[in-house]
Amino acid sequence: MGIVACNNNPPNNLNMLSRIAAPMVNQSDLPFRTLVQRYGATLAYTQMLKPESLLNDQEYLELHVRDLTMNPACPERPVVVQLCGNDPEIIVQAGRKLQGYCDGIDLNLGCPQQVALDGHFGAYLLGQKDWPVVEDIVSAMSNSFTVPVAAKLRICQAAPKTLDLAQRLEACGASWLTLHARTVAPRRRRHGSADLSQVKRLKDNLSLPVVSNGNVRVWSDLEENLKATGADGLMVAETLLGNPCLFANKVPDPVEISLEYLSICREYPGTVTLSIITTHVRHFIDFQCHRRPWYRKFRTALGACKTLGDVDRLLRVKVERWRGRVPRTVEQDESQSEEHDDVEIIEDFGSLFL
Repeated sequence: MGIVACNNNPPNNLNMLSRIAAPMVNQSDLPFRTLVQRYGATLAYTQMLKPESLLNDQEYLELHVRDLTMNPACPERPVVVQLCGNDPEIIVQAGRKLQGYCDGIDLNLGCPQQVALDGHFGAYLLGQKDWPVVEDIVSAMSNSFTVPVAAKLRICQAAPKTLDLAQRLEACGASWLTLHARTVAPRRRRHGSADLSQVKRLKDNLSLPVVSNGNVRVWSDLEENLKATGADGLMVAETLLGNPCLFANKVPDPVEISLEYLSICREYPGTVTLSIITTHVRHFIDFQCHRRPWYRKFRTALGACKTLGDVDRLLRVKVERWRGRVPRTVEQDESQSEEHDDVEIIEDFGSLFL
């Protein structure tokens, strides 16, 4: 395992917390985690998982176990499972089903979406009246799991209370904390700049490692964020979707990186849906080509793809032609056959960012 648990002390290898791929609903699949870890991510999170579904939905459990076991956790590609919820017992029971396949388990205290409001979890546990529940959850996790426990939170209302809560989580056994330095707003999740001074305040007053999340768009932002916060690491979400090579200080050719992602998808069948695949490819192409006159045609053609092979051929032939390039050779091998192009249908569990 990349992180060695010992009474939930901080991870032995702090470098692993330096550059983290954030949990993103329906976008933190195994192939994408593999891709970003090829290009400098030192740790990757799963998407937020629902404890009740892990306990009561065998298909849901098998999907996420498959996601974690087809590329077993190892020092080179550590993975943290993120759970949500407000019931310590249920969260512990669910976490025990996955703790053998991951390097840490994180409690989601940052999701601002309507589903979190309705279910009273995520960022809607940051109110002071809910702190005893949060403390019970983190304490139960740290005393029950064989891997370290962490939490990802947003800024509390009012902001100074964020440190108070963080100190409580440290006392409950959290191994590290990640602060998405924005307050909760269901309809405007990423409105305005993150308040990095709140990250610095945590770092200056806690003994455990602190990870900063927010205000990273380009390579230079990484260093500026660390200088401003003194954080032990950085977590990035949306920017990695467009440029999965951000942590390597590289902007890849959009077709090249898309084809590399498709190749990884073939290596791990049954871990990703065609919908998720096309969403990733759209982000890769959009990042550099959204202003090109052919971009709308690409979106339409991508939406019409029925198999992974369709997506592959779209990229190799049409997109290359639209870019004024010679079409690439379409690989005619076993992986391109219709028999192997079908992608297992997996339920869509929600919208994008946590």
